Amino acid sequence: MALASIITGVIDALYLPPLRKVVSQQIFRYGACGVLNMCLDAVWYFVIYHFIVCKQFVDLGFVVISPHIMSLIIVFPITFLTGFWLNRNVAFRVAHSQRERQLVRYLLSVVGSILLNYVCMKLLVEWCGVWPTPAKVLTTTFCAVYSYLMGRYFTFTQSHS
Repeated sequence: MALASIITGVIDALYLPPLRKVVSQQIFRYGACGVLNMCLDAVWYFVIYHFIVCKQFVDLGFVVISPHIMSLIIVFPITFLTGFWLNRNVAFRVAHSQRERQLVRYLLSVVGSILLNYVCMKLLVEWCGVWPTPAKVLTTTFCAVYSYLMGRYFTFTQSHS
């Protein structure tokens, strides 16, 4: 795919010799894809919050959803799919077979990451007494490692089992 090749080329151009001594190319690509998807998430959130939800509460009849939460609900499937595409075509560069299986596995990985975020924050802040901001940094680091390992060894594995 041409777009994937362009993105990979840009990321690889940033993979400078000092970085090569510290991190593998695949991990660098994975991190760059994560940063790119996070930036896309922020842009989409801004657009949706200001121009689609228009900073208004949304009344669904059975529940009223605040504008910031409604924006999250709308943006999640967008960045879920861009994250899947980036990981599949840039970070892990897998064959184009088993797309549906990988999508389901990616969904399981994302759900696992959300649960892991919740559990880690609860444990670190409420049980261990760690301040929230350092707890969030530790949790994010742990979840990033978890997500990479899930992508590498579960979601985008090259095996056919």
